[in-house]
Amino acid sequence: MRQDANIAGHSASSITSSLSRTRLAIAVAIFLLAFGVRVLSWHDTRLEVGKVQTAVTADYKRIAQLLNEGGIRSFLGSSSPLADLNNLGHPPGYSILLALTYKLFGQSDNGVQFVQIFADALAAVLIFLIVAELLPPSAGAIAGLLAALSPQFAWNAVLLLPDSICVLPILIALYLLARASKTPRLVTFAIVGALIGVSCWLRANAMLLTLFVAAAVPLLLMNRKSASANRGKDDGAPVWKFMLAVVFGTLLIVLPLTIRNAVVFHRFIPLSLGAGQTLLEGIADYDKDGLLGVPSTDMGIMKQEAEIYQRPDYYGTLFKPDGVERERARLSRGFAIIGAHPFWFAGVMARRASSMVRLERSRLVAVEPPISHSLATDGLNPVWTGTPSELSFSGIGFSPQAKVTHEPLTDTLNLIGDDSKYGKQFSSNVVQVKGNTDYVFIIPTKTASGRMRISVISTNDSIYSSTIVEALENTKPADQPVALVAIPFVPGKNERVQLVFSNEASNPPRPIVHVGNIKLYELGPARFLWTRYPRFIVHAIQKLFVTAVMLPLAIIGLLIVIFRKQSTALVILLLVPIYFFTVQSIVHTEYRYVLAVDYLLFAFAGAAISCGIQLLAQRNTRPAATKSVPSA
Repeated sequence: MRQDANIAGHSASSITSSLSRTRLAIAVAIFLLAFGVRVLSWHDTRLEVGKVQTAVTADYKRIAQLLNEGGIRSFLGSSSPLADLNNLGHPPGYSILLALTYKLFGQSDNGVQFVQIFADALAAVLIFLIVAELLPPSAGAIAGLLAALSPQFAWNAVLLLPDSICVLPILIALYLLARASKTPRLVTFAIVGALIGVSCWLRANAMLLTLFVAAAVPLLLMNRKSASANRGKDDGAPVWKFMLAVVFGTLLIVLPLTIRNAVVFHRFIPLSLGAGQTLLEGIADYDKDGLLGVPSTDMGIMKQEAEIYQRPDYYGTLFKPDGVERERARLSRGFAIIGAHPFWFAGVMARRASSMVRLERSRLVAVEPPISHSLATDGLNPVWTGTPSELSFSGIGFSPQAKVTHEPLTDTLNLIGDDSKYGKQFSSNVVQVKGNTDYVFIIPTKTASGRMRISVISTNDSIYSSTIVEALENTKPADQPVALVAIPFVPGKNERVQLVFSNEASNPPRPIVHVGNIKLYELGPARFLWTRYPRFIVHAIQKLFVTAVMLPLAIIGLLIVIFRKQSTALVILLLVPIYFFTVQSIVHTEYRYVLAVDYLLFAFAGAAISCGIQLLAQRNTRPAATKSVPSA
């Protein structure tokens, strides 16, 4: 009997070791795939990401620079440049990360982007581990592959913003929560809370998530007494202690920042300022007719407050002077509007929550490799020049309502679009280019009003590259700056291309753009042409990452989990979405704020796809009915 028991124990240990090795191999494969997809996305967009949320990114960098110059003393000192309420628009975690990255890798943004790419690839591995812990491993592997290939995650991972990297600690917390539901230990639940606190240092969106996790603990531990196999590892503490451990873990990480804010600013500021601002802007998002009188932009709020309080110094900054008092007034005003229109605001929350399960229309990995040369054109002669006078005669107008004129005094091409949302307005004459060669168009533009897209399009309507130009907010048309717009592109073959100007959801309609001498430069032979092959495959798969495909799969996966009564999986996988649906839906929301929801969306989609594959496999392997043979 003892020998049989030893054999059985050895067999079980061997199976467990084999499963661990398989899981490790899948995790490594998912990480490498995710890392590769994000590197391709970085290669495509590295020259453009600086144009996304430029002011916000500049603010993070400015604070990082101050941290590097003054060190920890400047962060804690009440007389340092960091002791300015305008520095509290965001928690300091991302600026600290930038400061550390710049010290290690220099001032280049590439170092920051690759840190984020690494973290985001780990996040794809984490969603695999979470789902594999709760559901069949095949569901976890598919969920991890979806996260690895997602164009939404790949795009946000290369932006110089904390929205992508702040999801990683939340996913680690969910993984530990899944493990702790089987072997509850106080220290594990405390670490779960601490990880939520780490995410709050990067973005304040998850500030109340710890309360949702604590409330979910009784649901996760309701059956732990019957799990006798793990009883030896159970701390044996009452459920309320595990709940308090989560809250204590978060407070342990967040309180130092709260205390620092109290010492430096002499105010109670848990993380950062901005809740009142986003509350008001969130209300204005759905008040299209402006009946509530709430501005929808930062500049609008500052201007209105300067007028209401007769304080001209309020215009231009959100939080200084009197930032805390202004924030409290914004919150009071927002809650007063909600109290006066509760049913309307409930509808706003419902619509905002429903938008969180829609996938962002992100840029896919390009089929053709992007430009690899520097965009510097010093010492180069243009291979083509389009003067405003020539363009006014040789260009092509697409809309009878659009107006194209040449202004001799300023030597500019004046382009006034029609009132369509995305219609083509005007194109230059065609230019002959060589295949597999780096080119760049340099276009002096002054956007007097609205927004336009400028695209490089071949004669067979293939779009090689595009960019958006728009007027600065609260700036008069005459005061708008002239910008040198660079549009790099790499044609795949010898062909003719042209520049196309089109409307881009302009507000106000009928955009006005003034264009100077357009120049085309040839920069040299294209590189990394071998990436066309993986790019083609990734691009084709990423086309499936749309709401119409992923949301139905996620709903089916959710129904499968409910039907199979997998309550632990249901609680853990719905915890983050329910939090964002109920809390984040109160304030202004963008897709990048709720990236964590997409990971759980892919988790349920993985469950649906896995179940479908299993059903097909069972159907194909079902043994054929045997015919009875009569006896002789």
